[in-house]
Amino acid sequence: MDLGVEKIAKLSNKQKIAVMISLLLIVGVVMFFLLIRPKHKDLKSLEDKLGKLQAQVQKDRVTAAKLPILQKEYDKLNRQLEAVLTELPNQKEIPALLTSVTDEGKKAGLEFLVFRPKPEQKKEFYAEVPIDITVLGPYKSIGDFFSTVGSLPRIMNIRNVAFTDIKSDGAQTNIKVTCLATTFRFLDKSEQIDTKEKKNAKKGK
Repeated sequence: MDLGVEKIAKLSNKQKIAVMISLLLIVGVVMFFLLIRPKHKDLKSLEDKLGKLQAQVQKDRVTAAKLPILQKEYDKLNRQLEAVLTELPNQKEIPALLTSVTDEGKKAGLEFLVFRPKPEQKKEFYAEVPIDITVLGPYKSIGDFFSTVGSLPRIMNIRNVAFTDIKSDGAQTNIKVTCLATTFRFLDKSEQIDTKEKKNAKKGK
C-alpha cells in the first residue's frame, strides 16, 4: 500500500494510529533480526566461554591447593627410588655379586652343576641379569641357600624353580634344583641414553 504524506494526513486518527503501529512493528522486527539477534548470539557465546573459564579457574584452584601434598608425595617417591637404586649394583659389582652367590651355595653344602649368566635385558635405567642355576644337595641346604640369597644386600630374585632327581642314601636326601636367578644392575648415563635411542629407533620403524 503506497501511502504518501498527504494520504496519511487525510486518514482518520484510528487509521493513523494503525499505520504508526505497523511501522513500529516493521522497524522492531528489522532491528531484532539485524541488530539484536546477532548480539544475543554473541552474548550467549561469551556466557558459555565465561562458564568454561570459571570452571577451569575452579579446577586450577583445587589443583593448586593440592600442590603441596603432590610435592611431598613426589619427594617421597624420589627418596624411595634412590633407596631402591642403592640395591642395584653397577656393572663392576656384578662379578663380585655372582661370586658371592656361588660362595654362599658352597657354604650351604651344594654342588653347582650349572651357573650360566644369560644376556642382559636392558630397561629404562636398569638391566636384568638372568642366570641359569642348577645345584645338587640336601633339601635343608637348598632351603638355606635360597634364604641366604634372599637376604643379600643386593636384589636377587629366584623363579622357575624345578626339583628333580630326588635320591636318598639313608642318611640324607639329595635333590637337584634348577632355577632362574635374576639380579639387576643400574645403567650408567651413557647406557641409559643408548637404550632410549634404540627404543626410539624401533618406534620410528
